[in-house]
Amino acid sequence: MSVLLLFGTLFVCLLIGVPIAISLGVSALTAIYFGTTLPLDIIVQKAFTSLDSFPLLAIPFFMLAGILMGKGGVSKRLLHLATSMVGWMTGGLSMVTIVACMFFAAISGSGPATVAAIGGFMIPAMIAKNYKPGFAASVPAAAGSIGVIIPPSIPFVIYGVTANVSVGDMFIAGIIPGMLIAVLLMVTAYIISVKNNYRPEDGSKTTGKEVFRAFNDAKWALFIPVIILGGIYGGIFSPTEAAVVSVVYALIIGAFIYKELTWKTVYDSFLQTIIINSTTMIIICLSVSFAYFMTLVHIPDQISSSLTGLTTNPIVILLVINLLLLFVGMFIDTISAVVILTPVLLPIVTEFGIDPVHFGVILVANLAIGFVTPPVGVNLFVASTVGKVKFEKIVVGVIPFLVAMIFALLIITYVPALSMWLTEMYR
Repeated sequence: MSVLLLFGTLFVCLLIGVPIAISLGVSALTAIYFGTTLPLDIIVQKAFTSLDSFPLLAIPFFMLAGILMGKGGVSKRLLHLATSMVGWMTGGLSMVTIVACMFFAAISGSGPATVAAIGGFMIPAMIAKNYKPGFAASVPAAAGSIGVIIPPSIPFVIYGVTANVSVGDMFIAGIIPGMLIAVLLMVTAYIISVKNNYRPEDGSKTTGKEVFRAFNDAKWALFIPVIILGGIYGGIFSPTEAAVVSVVYALIIGAFIYKELTWKTVYDSFLQTIIINSTTMIIICLSVSFAYFMTLVHIPDQISSSLTGLTTNPIVILLVINLLLLFVGMFIDTISAVVILTPVLLPIVTEFGIDPVHFGVILVANLAIGFVTPPVGVNLFVASTVGKVKFEKIVVGVIPFLVAMIFALLIITYVPALSMWLTEMYR
């Protein structure tokens, strides 16, 4: 009875357009009130105590660092560097967009933030050079998904806290999978560009001297991942402390080196971070309450029994889990999905000998695809807004990139060395 109330209420709330966080909280309260004899305040207590976590402090600081970097002149320098590296190729602007998104992902830790920062520049630029609007907007929408895989990654922080796994291990495990996705997206963009004859404005290759000059101009921005990962694995500071250091570093380079941060932009950055983080924390605490109630009524155990009863082949189990996660990612945001599904699926995969760090990469890679799959598809809406392109055109344009991302997902799933090689090296 309580299970039906839980998921029935959730489905109805989502159907009528109630925000996901409120839907999760209302569903848990309804199921407890009508389906159990438990006190209602157990959900409220769980929601508040779930936020009493030192590692979760990394989330607002990484958000703030990314916003400060974006407002402090980092985006245009990364674009200049990307242009010098790949702008001369067929479909050069699309290649520049993907490379710049990969660079910015190593700063922001957020998919939508990456789309907004890079897409705002590149979508109009591509359309001005006669790229089809749907293709122009779908490139940053797809490439922005790398933002949650290449460290620092906010979903990796949440997974680490939920699964009791080292956030530092998760960060380093995402490096190679993130680069793999970027390469496959570039291959896809190149094929489409050749087919549509998207020629670069200047066909001559950039000289090594020009690349070096662009790299030198962007070196302060590119140094932030080195500080974060080097500091964590050098034992200098924890991931949360690394997030604070990245904020201080962003303030220094934005105000004193690039000299593009003003008191107003700093104030706006803090205000924007407060608003975004408030939303994120509400989602996290109510997702934890929802997941906690699922545990109380033994839903994870039932799902585990069903999956293990279906097959004992780990290849099939992983395929079924991938299909489930791809479906969930179409309707539920990444943060909620990580909090809710980690306690359900992690015991299943560990029973089959799959490392929790590897599974964390699989989980987040699946949900990253959800950024570009309707009806939620946050990256699609951001790209539509900043690029002023109709949503329907972006949905059609992103299909080839979705295929490439799913292919990358299968490689990440069945070749664990991609995720574990660097992690095992530094453990």
